[in-house]
Amino acid sequence: MSDADRPKILIVDDEEAILETMTFTFMDLYEVLTTSDPTQAIGIMEENAPIAVVITDQRMPGMTGVELLSETYQRFPETIRIILTGFADSEATIKAINDGHIYGYVNKPWEPDDLKALVHRATELHALTVENRRLVEDLRESNLFLAAVMDRLRTGAIAIDREGVVRAVNQPAKAFIGLEGDIEGEPIDSVMESEPMKEMAQRVRTLAEENGGGFEEIDLAVGAGHRVRISNQALSNEEGVHMGRVILFKEISHEPLTRDLEEIVGRLGETKSEAPGVLREAFEAALVTLAALGKRVSEGGIESANMSELGERVSRTQTAIGNWLDVDDALAGDEYPDAQLLRDRLNIAAQRWPRSESLPEGVIALSKAVENYYESGENSRQRIL
Repeated sequence: MSDADRPKILIVDDEEAILETMTFTFMDLYEVLTTSDPTQAIGIMEENAPIAVVITDQRMPGMTGVELLSETYQRFPETIRIILTGFADSEATIKAINDGHIYGYVNKPWEPDDLKALVHRATELHALTVENRRLVEDLRESNLFLAAVMDRLRTGAIAIDREGVVRAVNQPAKAFIGLEGDIEGEPIDSVMESEPMKEMAQRVRTLAEENGGGFEEIDLAVGAGHRVRISNQALSNEEGVHMGRVILFKEISHEPLTRDLEEIVGRLGETKSEAPGVLREAFEAALVTLAALGKRVSEGGIESANMSELGERVSRTQTAIGNWLDVDDALAGDEYPDAQLLRDRLNIAAQRWPRSESLPEGVIALSKAVENYYESGENSRQRIL
């Protein structure tokens, strides 16, 4: 073990001879710090932390061992505390046990081997205590990160143990089914006993009896009301022992609206630009339909990641179509429109279009017309869409 890895022990005694003896006893195994002034001990511990073990005499001028260990416990609870006492100090020993939470006491005169064994066990306990604290902190931090990730999922989740007690729940689940407060540690039946959730509770029980694999869809009267798909997944450990289950809640109110958007985009993609005006008419009609769809999304009163994304997709589609129509108008209406500005607007439109890999046929022709104008400076002033 290198010097840097050796545990540190602090010995506090007003007798220099004892400090020398202690140092000689432990110097091969530990980094030994000493002081004959108990009032300086806390400062030494602060400067040399972590101190694994502090050994102090009881009877010292300025501060007793009990007082020192009591303060050590308050400031450095992980440091293991040992007190040296005389047989006449039994009351002080009891007080040290109560106030200083000492690990052990040693009667004077002590046996070196016994003292070595006691300090060895104390340093091992300190190392174990420090490691346990590190593991607890790591676990707490991991749980915080896990909770943060779970709360950002679009699927709600409630984990339930074998006894039907809620062990974990994420924010989407609370939002989907209108749960408030902390429900961890509560029986799932009591969580779902309110009137609006009784039907869902029965669906959940049915799914639980199927041991996972199935799903149910249900309309929930939460907020403006929405539709949720509920499924049940069994939980098992690595040995295959059943641990409980997870109830998953997926908000699907957006699905019919998403299909409407896909139909609008699909129709525009299939529209052939056999003559000028055909695709323009289709684009203008689509803008009206998209405006109505966007209104249905925004006024639905459903706050979910899926609905938010759908609203964004509708808006981006409107932006794409609007840019294409404006570029077409500029080519037809202006003799010398800003060619770079037209190119920029086409790029923006392509990025906003939900299917950027497959632009409508007329849009491709419009892009070619803009590129020809950009390179030649000649504008035919004809509509493409």
